[in-house]
Amino acid sequence: MQLVIAYPSRPRRHRPVNPHATANALALQHRDIAHTVAANISRRTGHPRDDLEQIAMIGILQAARRFSPERGSFRPYARTYANGEVYHYLRDKGFLIKVPASWRELHARGQKLLRLGTPVGELPARLGISRIRWGEIMLACSQRVVALEAWEEMDESP
Repeated sequence: MQLVIAYPSRPRRHRPVNPHATANALALQHRDIAHTVAANISRRTGHPRDDLEQIAMIGILQAARRFSPERGSFRPYARTYANGEVYHYLRDKGFLIKVPASWRELHARGQKLLRLGTPVGELPARLGISRIRWGEIMLACSQRVVALEAWEEMDESP
């Protein structure tokens, strides 16, 4: 003889459906766009490629959520969003003062030469500029924004 106990059935809980699941999958299929955009901009600006790649991926996610197939191919649409997101980031978080683009490019090239092992004394000559100009470029391009809270914490530390 077997005893069967029947409990009243509870309704099953259903996990909420992610409304962006298909857009997220589309974005993940096009990660190579984020890599390419980040590498190109990093090479020109000297910003870390990994950081720019994450920001470009945010742009691709936005593109995937707004995309409709009637617009044509997804790749150019996503690339536009990725470029835009990275440039907005650089504009908002970039240099503290307005630095000419030619100086930013020289600074990025100089930083790359330093990473490759070029001695500091040879940099101006390799870049085709004077030592005084290189000093001005370094000073202008090394200005960064410091959060007020961080500044106050530095003053309070023993």
